[in-house]
Amino acid sequence: MSGEAHGPNQQPPNDRPPGPGTPNPAPPGPSSPNPAPPGYGFPPPGATGPQQRPAFPPQGFLPPPHGFPAPGPFVPPMPSSPPSAPPDGLRAATVALLNLSGLGLGYLLVRRRLLTAACLAATVVLLLVALPADADGVPGAALVCYLVLLLLAALHGAFVGLRTALVWPGRRPVALLLGVALLAVPVGGALWYDSAHQEAVQRALLDRLDQADEQVTAAAEHDFTGAKADYRNALAVYRDLAVNHSGSRAAAQVPDRLRTYYTTVAAAYGHQDYCTAVAPLKYLRTVPNSMPKDQLGTLAHWPDDRLATSLYECGADGLDGGGTDWVARFDDLLGTFPDSAQAAKVVPAVDAAEKKAAKAVSGSDPCTAVERLHTLNSQIVQLSGVSGAQSGALGKVATRADRSGDAGEYQCGVKQYKDGDYAKAQATMQQFVTDNPHDHNGDRARKIAIGAEVAQTLPAAGRKLPTTASGGGISVTVKNDSPDDITVLYTGPVTGSFTLKACGGCKAYSFASSITPGWEPCSDSGRDYPQRTISLPPGTTYFVHKPKKDTSATPGSDTAKLRYGYVYTECAYTTQSLGSGY
Repeated sequence: MSGEAHGPNQQPPNDRPPGPGTPNPAPPGPSSPNPAPPGYGFPPPGATGPQQRPAFPPQGFLPPPHGFPAPGPFVPPMPSSPPSAPPDGLRAATVALLNLSGLGLGYLLVRRRLLTAACLAATVVLLLVALPADADGVPGAALVCYLVLLLLAALHGAFVGLRTALVWPGRRPVALLLGVALLAVPVGGALWYDSAHQEAVQRALLDRLDQADEQVTAAAEHDFTGAKADYRNALAVYRDLAVNHSGSRAAAQVPDRLRTYYTTVAAAYGHQDYCTAVAPLKYLRTVPNSMPKDQLGTLAHWPDDRLATSLYECGADGLDGGGTDWVARFDDLLGTFPDSAQAAKVVPAVDAAEKKAAKAVSGSDPCTAVERLHTLNSQIVQLSGVSGAQSGALGKVATRADRSGDAGEYQCGVKQYKDGDYAKAQATMQQFVTDNPHDHNGDRARKIAIGAEVAQTLPAAGRKLPTTASGGGISVTVKNDSPDDITVLYTGPVTGSFTLKACGGCKAYSFASSITPGWEPCSDSGRDYPQRTISLPPGTTYFVHKPKKDTSATPGSDTAKLRYGYVYTECAYTTQSLGSGY
């Protein structure tokens, strides 16, 4: 190998001892006719001491068969690669390490220019793929391929360098140190790229955080139902940053973003729109199910008091306005926050609503108050069934509302009668009598119900509200000339009703006979008509009689102006096609 010295009695590595038949050259001297040129194989004339022999012939000389230079000026070409050398593991390691730099320097020192170019091309391709550094990093396939190429280059370089002399530097330890030093190139590049990649990841995570914030801001412009999906998507981003990227700069900002998130979702509460705020606040109470509690802190219980307030205020508004959803709101409040200050206000609110409705019975619209009381009764009963400790107090309010509603039916019936709504007045008074059999207004309620029924056939009968007066000095006899039991109702100065049994043998008259001149019902002297005589005061009395069973028949009616000195007879009969008459 180049650089190796030989003493005067040491045979050069490439010289072979002369064999049989091979002339032995004479030692050079002053008398030698063909001295060897200095620096090639033999010492120059007159030189003494050890001389250095090059590892291969210098350029321009071609060794002859016997080691003497060829005469003449011919200069041969340099060999394309270093000649083979004895196996050297240190040299092989040096080439391998130089190839691991990714620059192909190991191949360069053993004159493998194409392989050097291939290593450089692979490194350039990797740099084009990897730069500029982004959050996605280098594709795994590209990185694996490059590492495989580096490994193959190192292994192949070691194989080549094992028996190939280096063209530079002359000392193998220096080349080895150079290879080790050049490893800093890929290692430093990898460290720099990792830092750049981490920064790109941080920027990408911050961009995701900003996008989630923008999504929350945009969702706030819509109602919660329509924006709920956007809120969920933004929360998923916050959670991913907090859980899967906990050490990032974006994750450090998540707690602050969550506070903004909560206030944005519950913006309706801040505007005191309590009914609208219920759904968002309920949603916020589910956030701890997906978000780590260390990220939420006090936000984990932030919605509770606000939701309790919203449930109460929304329920109270519905209670005052006569709505039906207040039951669900109070039910939710009592079930979710039974020990809260808001839950403690439910019974007083319901009690106040009942008292307000009961007071309204004596006002200008008693019927609405009565309906309100009956509705309250059913609603409070429904609420008291699920209200736990407060069920007893609510049950008492429900009972009082029912009693107040029943008692208010009388005022409602009077109002309906005066307003000319006789059908409703009749139904209301009949219901009042049923609900309050011992009420002091029961008797008059019955009279008003009769008067209302009469007034449905004879509207003039409703001009005056019936009283509880009875008796009079004028006799009026009512006979039944029909095959049905009939009910006779009358109102005027006196109001009442009674029933007459069916007339045995009587039949319904044809319509033609009822319009025949001279025809009169109840005129058969040989027939015993069921009848009843009542005493009435003078004045106008309105009569209505109708079959008890055939509710579809048209009632018969008569308006009688009673005066003293006369005897009056009323006759009830039935026609086949047009109903009853007299």
